[in-house]
Amino acid sequence: MTKKTPIKVIKRDERNRKESAVEDPQRKSAQETARDMVGTVTNWVNEFQQKRRTETTRTKRAIQALFRDPAQPNEA
Repeated sequence: MTKKTPIKVIKRDERNRKESAVEDPQRKSAQETARDMVGTVTNWVNEFQQKRRTETTRTKRAIQALFRDPAQPNEA
């Protein structure tokens, strides 16, 4: 003998409550999500470029300090 599963009656109000509970008010649209991702990546790129600029400046100063022209002696 096969057991039949009981049928559950869902009233309209209950169905509407479940549907409204599923919708997340915090959920962002696809455009907002994409905008957030672009902003994050843009910040990463800016930070990387700034770090690279400071390292380049330091390297340039170090090279200039190593290869300075020697001071010429005064002729008396």
